[in-house]
Amino acid sequence: MTKSFHDWRKSRHSEPNGGCIEAGRAPDGTIGVRDTKLCGNGPTLVFTREEWRSLLDRIRAEAP
Repeated sequence: MTKSFHDWRKSRHSEPNGGCIEAGRAPDGTIGVRDTKLCGNGPTLVFTREEWRSLLDRIRAEAP
């Protein structure tokens, strides 16, 4: 079954050329991440809320 995500938001760190990702939320709270260049037709990575929080914490910890 394919999850339905809503409220897609582009990253604030998007490139001016359109190369970016966006994240959306499913009714069950999972987070979907996709590449905007594929106009919603590509694959979506799916994370639980805990996995998403862990990923963001790791990214922030390694940011310059």
